[in-house]
Amino acid sequence: MHLDILVFAAHPDDAELNCGGTIASLIAQGKSVGIIDLTKGEMGTRGTIKTRAEEVSKASEILGISYRTNLDLEDSILENSRSNQLKVIEEIRKCRPEICLIGASYDRHPDHGKATQLCIDALFYSGLTKIDTKGLEAWRPKKIFQYMQDRPFEPDFIFNITDHWGTKKKAILAFSTQFNVENPGKEPETYISSTSYFKQLEARARYFGHLGGFEFGEPFKVVNGPIGLHNFSSFF
Repeated sequence: MHLDILVFAAHPDDAELNCGGTIASLIAQGKSVGIIDLTKGEMGTRGTIKTRAEEVSKASEILGISYRTNLDLEDSILENSRSNQLKVIEEIRKCRPEICLIGASYDRHPDHGKATQLCIDALFYSGLTKIDTKGLEAWRPKKIFQYMQDRPFEPDFIFNITDHWGTKKKAILAFSTQFNVENPGKEPETYISSTSYFKQLEARARYFGHLGGFEFGEPFKVVNGPIGLHNFSSFF
């Protein structure tokens, strides 16, 4: 396998929520995109492992991704251990991505920062030939970008998702136990399940879109930046 872009997410729905528009846009441009969910989100207040897996399947179909798997690294007990690094390294070497998208270094949910550091370490170690992973060749992506999660950061660039905002919304709403829940039912309402939270998502996308000169945008930071340019073609 050789993917153009590989996205790592601490929980199912993190990828759709934070960079779903970018994923949809890249796929529309003919790029192959995969998602690695590190946990099954089993500690979430709403939903079950079964319902969340069903939601993942629906969202993946909406986005049209090429590959998706779950490493089952235990929600809320996400450790940057050698055994977990090796599981991530195996996926990197199997998928051989040119670019990786990972979460923020610091965020409201402790799993997010832990997942990011695990991925940053594994992405570096994946290029070391003396780390053996069942015959898979060493591989390190050319670039790593961090997507914004709950807490804001100063972005290095903003990706235009205007034409794919609708697809992002559909992919997020595929997680019907988690987002935009008008009637919470027997399960308690959460910070992210309220309809007001979904309005915040659109407001943020509009805000960063405005900063980038678009209608809707998604912000990113460059890991080990800056990015080197060969020409100014993207500015014309």
